[in-house]
Amino acid sequence: MKKLFLAGIALLSLTAAKSQFKFDISAGGAIPQGSGAKGGALFSLEPKYSVIGGLAVGIRLEAALTARGFESSDGSTASANVAGIVSYLATSDYYPLHYLHIGFRPFVGGGTGIYNLAAANISGGTDNNVTGTGTSTKFGGMARSGFEFRHFRFAVEYNVIGSTKQTVTESNGNSQSPSTSTVMSKNNYCGIKLGILIGGGRR
Repeated sequence: MKKLFLAGIALLSLTAAKSQFKFDISAGGAIPQGSGAKGGALFSLEPKYSVIGGLAVGIRLEAALTARGFESSDGSTASANVAGIVSYLATSDYYPLHYLHIGFRPFVGGGTGIYNLAAANISGGTDNNVTGTGTSTKFGGMARSGFEFRHFRFAVEYNVIGSTKQTVTESNGNSQSPSTSTVMSKNNYCGIKLGILIGGGRR
């Protein structure tokens, strides 16, 4: 009898834990900042756990594919090839109407963590020469708002990564006398996402 009672308690605890845990799978568009930048796509995974009423914390893993825009020291601009920005953020969301227990749940939230920027080739300048930038890792943050309706989720997220400066070498058609210049990219981007929620109990 005691074992049966303990098994029942364990089952109830597991059910409660599952109702507090949910997994967000989202995809959408990524809109980068900067002259010459071109939008792309993104995909993200985010497990979350409801710690108290109306507050959920999680970890967001996201890959955004965009063509970042670069501006050189002489004021000219150029576009890079499509390259990835992979981020790992600790996140939190607050649901101000959580106490109503309704299917429609607006939220606000944010996060902070690491952004890995892939190397990119820049096409432009004289003779259509191609120069390259290396990979970089930056600390950044994200603010977002949106809503959930049952097991569907919509969010608009603004990722603040800051700018990257790098010195690149250009041949200008003459390998004997290459020139160097400083380019800067604005790495911030906005994500517009649709997703599905797995878990989190009945909605």
